[in-house]
Amino acid sequence: MKTIFHPAAARGHAQHDWLESWHSFSFAGYYDPEKIHFGLLRVLNDDAIAAGRGFGRHPHNDMEIISIPLVGALQHNDSTGRNEIIRRGEVQIMSAGSGIEHSEVNASETDPAKFLQIWIFPKEKGISPQYAQKIFPEAGRINKLQTVVAPGGQDDALPINQDAWLSLGHFTEKTIVKYQVKKEGNGVYVFVLEGSVRIGEHTLLRRDALGVAETADFPMEIEPGSDLLLIDIPMR
Repeated sequence: MKTIFHPAAARGHAQHDWLESWHSFSFAGYYDPEKIHFGLLRVLNDDAIAAGRGFGRHPHNDMEIISIPLVGALQHNDSTGRNEIIRRGEVQIMSAGSGIEHSEVNASETDPAKFLQIWIFPKEKGISPQYAQKIFPEAGRINKLQTVVAPGGQDDALPINQDAWLSLGHFTEKTIVKYQVKKEGNGVYVFVLEGSVRIGEHTLLRRDALGVAETADFPMEIEPGSDLLLIDIPMR
């Protein structure tokens, strides 16, 4: 098993008047030649947005973009005419495909919002843009992993144009999970939202991450009060 440890404190950091962002991989003004991507996972940004502010209309193409609200809600608007609000407990995915413009702003005029922004390189380029969002009740991931994104929307997850799986877990008691990699040749990026997990020789704390590759499975020793995000992703 091959691992790469990304401590929370080593992430890139950007502070703007309305946005605070922590970058797991090189992004915008942050560049680290050792942290460009993990397999086909290109971006994992941990963003906090001031009340009433956000990302104005901007274009994307040929990228799978997933948003996971952690606090508050986001107002989504795009060039297909879609106008939606996504809240904590929901996950949003947008296949930019041949091209789409969108905006994501804090839906509240009084309270901050926090969310994870994830970009994954697509399997097929030039597809028609697609969008989906879904509520995933926390009860479905207590002391286990809940798949929220999967190829073709299998396992009642949101569909993605890639052989990638995203899973969330909320652990209220000490739990050992043996994770089975979904596809041969995939690796897994384990991101600790809260709490603590031990994988091999590594103990991960809040916002730490570990890339795991070249194995079919691996055990995780998860402490009570932990929230995890796992991204199972092709490595090439």
